Amino acid sequence: MISQELNDQITRIGPETQAGAVLRRYWQPAALSDEVQGDVPVPVNLMGERLALIRENGGLTLITRQADPSEAPTHHPASGDIREVQGGPRYPAVDRAGVVFAYLGPGDPPAFPNFDCFRAPEDHVFAFKGLWQCNWLQALEIGIDPAHASYLHRFLEDADPEEGYGQQFRDKAAHTDMPMTQVLREYPRPDIQVDETEYGLRITALRHMANDLTHVRVTNQIFPEAICIPMSREMTITQWHVPVDDENCYWYTVFTSFKTPVNKEVMRAQRLKEHRLPDYAPLKNRENNYHYDPAEQERLTYTGMGLDINVHDQWAVEGMGPIQDRTQEHLGRSDVAIIRYRRMLRQAIKAVEEGDEGALPMRGADVTRLVGPLSNDSIAATQDWKSASRAADLARRAECPWDATV
Repeated sequence: MISQELNDQITRIGPETQAGAVLRRYWQPAALSDEVQGDVPVPVNLMGERLALIRENGGLTLITRQADPSEAPTHHPASGDIREVQGGPRYPAVDRAGVVFAYLGPGDPPAFPNFDCFRAPEDHVFAFKGLWQCNWLQALEIGIDPAHASYLHRFLEDADPEEGYGQQFRDKAAHTDMPMTQVLREYPRPDIQVDETEYGLRITALRHMANDLTHVRVTNQIFPEAICIPMSREMTITQWHVPVDDENCYWYTVFTSFKTPVNKEVMRAQRLKEHRLPDYAPLKNRENNYHYDPAEQERLTYTGMGLDINVHDQWAVEGMGPIQDRTQEHLGRSDVAIIRYRRMLRQAIKAVEEGDEGALPMRGADVTRLVGPLSNDSIAATQDWKSASRAADLARRAECPWDATV
């Protein structure tokens, strides 16, 4: 457990807060590219500020907009209602991999990262987002907990992996015929190793299986609030947990395919069945008890809340309240990633306060060099994304296997 003072320090993200000062030193997702149509301004609520995306001088800019005092955090006013606050902050924005990123910090923006999702061809990536009614930190912390998947996402029946396109855990463990849902169910207590890196944390979950096999799954926590995890042996998810304000956040996800172009129409339709527009709020929520079905819970899923694992996570993190009361929590051995991340965030807060921004993860490092599974050498040698995916597979097995059975 931690003190209330520390809980406030690491969760509050307004312009004058300590954690907010850290997060503002990084590029933050502000909107999906699909939301920016023509020259129509797009309202954006981000980091406790009421903003709007506009096009000017051939690019994108975030302006401070006048807010209706009665406005709810997720309200999207009509474009005609958007008026700029004269003299208010303006922030640079760029469009990458289906997401518009903005920099809300002081000085010049840092270099933009060079991750796989930003280097992949446009037809190999798909982006989406969803609104959660909770603080950003508890949303992130469930993502970096590799043990929760065996319980929260427990499926009592295994679907055919060939029929689960676009869905997580709809694959077989590498070099076996065992669906990932079965691996998670039958081996629920992984050994967890956490390594601090120049980009954040590398979290390795080892599930020791029968016949002297071990399933290895690596989640990369990319400071400050992103994670990159394997969705299948051919696709990764890079996900950000972005504060709207202290009590609401968006998750933004970029799916990256290393093999074939993604079917964006199918993936978007799948997710729109669970979300409403224009605010991308989930249709299953606290008000309707997340469509809980006791009959389903008895025969099919641990939660009884359907097959979308985002709903399972949403229920878990929203159930902690708008801001989790960490003064009452009890962390154990499986929570080592959460403990390490909080320590890293506190160190980053101290670095900002002391003016030592070079000590920040992903700021002191050369972020254009941290490319993910592919190496610059393999790309230079092939100059072809599909061929490079084979090199990436070999590199993963030889150097940093992120979803393998050995």
